[in-house]
Amino acid sequence: MVTSTTNALAGEERAGPSPATGGGPVRRRGALLHRLDLKGAPYAFVAPFFVVFAAFSFYPLVYTAWISLNRVELATLDVMEWVAWDNYVALVNDSRFWNALQNTFTIGVISTVPQLLMALGLAHLLNYRMRASLFFRVASLVPYATSVGAAALVFTMLYERDFGMINWMLGAVGVGPLDWEAGRWSAQTAISTIVIWRWTGYNALLYLAAMQAIPAERYEAASLDGASRWKQFTQVTVPGIRSTIVFTIVLSTIGATQLFGEPLIFGQGPNGVTGGADNQYQTLGLLLYEEGWKNYQMGRAATVAWAMFLLLVVVFAAQRLLRRLRPRTS
Repeated sequence: MVTSTTNALAGEERAGPSPATGGGPVRRRGALLHRLDLKGAPYAFVAPFFVVFAAFSFYPLVYTAWISLNRVELATLDVMEWVAWDNYVALVNDSRFWNALQNTFTIGVISTVPQLLMALGLAHLLNYRMRASLFFRVASLVPYATSVGAAALVFTMLYERDFGMINWMLGAVGVGPLDWEAGRWSAQTAISTIVIWRWTGYNALLYLAAMQAIPAERYEAASLDGASRWKQFTQVTVPGIRSTIVFTIVLSTIGATQLFGEPLIFGQGPNGVTGGADNQYQTLGLLLYEEGWKNYQMGRAATVAWAMFLLLVVVFAAQRLLRRLRPRTS
């Protein structure tokens, strides 16, 4: 009797699910979910970025390219007339485009070069231990936190011909009042000061963060070798933050190409759109605005936008090419 009961229990154990095959569907489902978690979770985390990028960056870029190949008016955006490359040919033959390109380049140079040099010097000073260093670091961000509209309005009043403080200071030293908006170089210089004032502190904090990441041992070794403060700055600090300098140059180049708010407000009215009575400070951004929202030609405006984009691509491609050729020539 005991033997038969034991045999029956043993038979039930043999008939039950074995460890190798027990719960097969459940185990396979768990393994599948585990693989999806390992391989699919990263894509799920980055998917929102690509969705937003496709909706607000890639699609507008492609749609703008399509509009640039058509004749489209602002009042009737749904009516398009295919003109192929005619808008680009007209843009190349338009003297206003080359004038705006020259103004964009000159304003970019006279605003970017002093701005980055001043930011580098300011960051070098803030890198030393001094009292109220936190206050000075926060204060350097105040211009960046100020809206472009408020900054441009204040500087416009400073450069006003009849009652501006700049002309008052020039008159105190015997220099007659200047019509800053009327001249090409005077207007571009005034606009550049707005850009310099707003972005110098921001770039200085970027340089400061990079300087603080340089090991102190490098400065100690340079000091033991008899290097002066200037030698330490040129031989240790500048090479140590070279990548940050390149980054700020790239940002400044993009900002100069897209310059819009400062010259628009500086013009104080209709002249702001055209960049002055003689287009003396019209940038590519202002030309885009004039074509689209003053002349109502959205196809031409899209062409200017793509010209700005292609210009940046060419500049960055040239920069990468020079970086690759530099080791070969050295």
